Amino acid sequence: MRKNQGFTLLEVLIVVSILGTLTVLSAQNLQSAIQSKKKVTEQIDDVAQVRDALKVMERDVNLAFHYIDIEKEMRELIKKKRTELAKGGPTTTVPGQPVTTTTTLPGSDPTVGVYNPNDPNDPLNKKQENRKDPTTHFIGREQELYFPTLNTARMSEEVPQADFEKVAYLLKPCRKPGQDGPSKNCLIRRNARVVEGDIDKGGDDIVLLEEISEFKLRYFGKGKQDWVGDWDSIKGDGSIKGKFPDAVEISLTVEKTPPKGGKPKKISMQLVVPIRFPNNPAPKAAGQQNIPGAINPLPGGP
Repeated sequence: MRKNQGFTLLEVLIVVSILGTLTVLSAQNLQSAIQSKKKVTEQIDDVAQVRDALKVMERDVNLAFHYIDIEKEMRELIKKKRTELAKGGPTTTVPGQPVTTTTTLPGSDPTVGVYNPNDPNDPLNKKQENRKDPTTHFIGREQELYFPTLNTARMSEEVPQADFEKVAYLLKPCRKPGQDGPSKNCLIRRNARVVEGDIDKGGDDIVLLEEISEFKLRYFGKGKQDWVGDWDSIKGDGSIKGKFPDAVEISLTVEKTPPKGGKPKKISMQLVVPIRFPNNPAPKAAGQQNIPGAINPLPGGP
C-alpha cells in the first residue's frame, strides 16, 4: 500500500506567513509609490501654474504698444521750420561749397510761409475739437505694472474693442469662496478692452496666482546704467519721460502650504522680458531733428 504524502500543518503555516509578509510589503511599496507619484504630480502642477502665469506676462510685455502722436510732432516740426523763415531761413552747409541761407524768392511776399502764432487763420493755430492725445504710456513700479499691449483677442463681434488693450499686474489680497482663514496675496491681471483715460485706471481683475510671497519688477532702458525699480513715462526724468523701457525683469515666488500642514513649499522663478517694439524717439544728434516714430533698438541690437 502507498502512503499519502502532503504538507504538514507547520509547513502550511510557514507558507501562509511568508505570503502574508510579501503581501503587506507589496501593499506598502505600492502605497508609497502612489503617494510619491501624487507628490511629484502636485509639484509639476504648481510649477506649471507659475510658469503659465509668467508666460502670460511675458506675452503682454513682449507686445507692449507704444504709440507716439505723430501728427502732433509733425505740426511742431512745421512750426519750427516756418519760424526759421522769419529769421532768414536755416543755413545749409555742403562740403566744398559756400554756406547758403534759405530765403524767400525775389519779388515774393516775405511773410508768406512764415509761422505767426497770433494768426487765427493759420491751420496750425486752429483748435482741434474733440481730439484726444493718442500717446500711450508705461507706468512700472516695484510691485505694479500698467501699460497697453497688442496681446489681445476678440471674444465677440458685438463687443467694442480696439486692436490693443490696457493691462495691469499687481498684488491684492484674495480668498477662495468658502475658504476660512486669513486672506493671501494674489497676482492680479487687470485688463480694459477700451483704452481711454488714465493708463492705471479701470479694468476687470483676474486672479493668475495665489499665495504670492514675492513679486518684484525692475526695468532697463536707454539712459540707465542699471536696472531701476520705477519707470514712469508720464512723470519720469528726461531719460524716461515719453519712453518705454527696453526690458522688464520679473521675479516671482509662490509659497504653498500643504493642506494637512507641514513645511511650506516655495517655487521661485525669474524672467527677463524684452519689449519687441519700444518705439522710442531716436537719440537727438547735434544739429538734427528727432524723427517722429523712430525706433529705439533693443539692447544688443544693431
